[in-house]
Amino acid sequence: MTTHEVLNQVPPLVGHDTSDDRALREGLEREGAGWALEDVSALGRLAGTAEAQHLGRVAERDKPVLHTHDRYGHRIDEVEYTPSYHELMRTAVGHGLHGAPWADDRPGAHVARAAKFAVWNVDAGHGCPISMTYAVVPALRAAPDLATQFEPLLTGREYDPVLADPATKRGLIAGMSMTEKQGGSDVRANTTTATERPDGTYELVGHKWFTSAPMSDLFLTLAQTGSGLSCFMVPRVLPGGERNSLQLMRLKDKLGNRSNASSEIEYDGASGWLVGEEGRGVRTIVEMVNMTRLDCVIGSSTAMRSALVQATHHARHRSAFGRQLVDQPLMRNVLADLTLESEAATTAMMRLAGANDRAIRGDEQEAALRRIALAVTKYQVCKRAPMVVGEALECLGGNGYIEDSDLPRLYREAPLMSIWEGSGNVAALDALRAMAREPHTLDVYFGEVEQAEGSDARFDDALVRLKKELTSFDDIEHRARRVVEQLALVFQASLLVRHATPAVADAFCASRLGGDWGTAYGTLPAGLDVAAILERTLPTGA
Repeated sequence: MTTHEVLNQVPPLVGHDTSDDRALREGLEREGAGWALEDVSALGRLAGTAEAQHLGRVAERDKPVLHTHDRYGHRIDEVEYTPSYHELMRTAVGHGLHGAPWADDRPGAHVARAAKFAVWNVDAGHGCPISMTYAVVPALRAAPDLATQFEPLLTGREYDPVLADPATKRGLIAGMSMTEKQGGSDVRANTTTATERPDGTYELVGHKWFTSAPMSDLFLTLAQTGSGLSCFMVPRVLPGGERNSLQLMRLKDKLGNRSNASSEIEYDGASGWLVGEEGRGVRTIVEMVNMTRLDCVIGSSTAMRSALVQATHHARHRSAFGRQLVDQPLMRNVLADLTLESEAATTAMMRLAGANDRAIRGDEQEAALRRIALAVTKYQVCKRAPMVVGEALECLGGNGYIEDSDLPRLYREAPLMSIWEGSGNVAALDALRAMAREPHTLDVYFGEVEQAEGSDARFDDALVRLKKELTSFDDIEHRARRVVEQLALVFQASLLVRHATPAVADAFCASRLGGDWGTAYGTLPAGLDVAAILERTLPTGA
């Protein structure tokens, strides 16, 4: 017996192009990678299919399983993933989201990769080893012999998940194994030791508290030598095929994604190769940190955009109290406010991807901008993502609170980017460190944002306030978050004033800089062009 007719339910969000985001596409052109638009679009169309979304859900549902021993009691230390996870990895590698840009000499190659990484949004978990593989390459170049051997396999577009001697494989995935129980972000407190052997390899003894993607082929790790903290490359499988002495103790039961295994490991006499000089481990991984920090910004921007699209799609297809939700003034205020946050994040992310691309190619000015603007943007954007996703979830009401909507998955994952590569405090203090140790970075920052001077009175006032905040460094650590937030907002506003549609720039300056805003989303002032802002939210076909 049929008890009722199902009415007023929103159709599935499928069959759209996730790259149909004006802020992202405009940034792609502006930052020198317009040539990649079709490739980015092709991946965006794939991400919008029901099939790709299903792979992401299955990979998250069927979480990895750790096998420490085989049936006979031999230690094997393997993690078994669902086939869906491997298919996601194969797509990401095949589209060059991992190390591929390092083998591409075209200006804008790293910008194109950033855009692709953003639009392939079907599962956050497998993005971790993809990101780490991207980030490992510049650090590995501190050991030219290792780079010569492994870089072609880290940048190639074949995914080969078999656990084998890395030199015999068609492609490699790399991981990072840095933090320990007692130190966390304070890696100088690491106690793992590395002792040189007669053959030039090092024997590592110790532990790591958070090693994600433990089935990766190679790991960058930090250990203490007689000269201090040093960087090493540790293979899962040694040359010749013997397993390295790297033991997986357990998998983490995380708040966020389950599709990617994160583990606690122990080095029981594991073999590693020195990368860079002894005692210079932190310096060796600096460029790696820049890459992963940028990916944190990309990840948070992607989460915001994904949640916003879900909320807008729901509002356009759902009615309440006699009107479509999207036509109700208060809901329009909420959606417009979320749009401002998303556009500011994406626009800043694409500018930083361009700075990163040019810095890699030797532009010292862009490297200086990246040094400070990336730190402050990482702080701000990654802090905002959980709030944006939570508000977007609320737009769906109870329908957003169930797992089928995918928003709970986004919500659980959203805090991660603010933790990875250092929590909010670490990012804020690092920005202060850049200003103190490399004061020219602040000059470059102001040279960038002052290009918007004279275009908006509220921006000009905010710039004056920021400079006044920096006239004194008394109690600067106490004020670190306040200062860094202002640096990030002025950076975002300068980009929107110069490049965004006037409605977006006007609303952002009025609310974020002018102070005409509440403490929750949906508190934009009256008189803004909300219709023009909302036009930018939903992809074609959704």
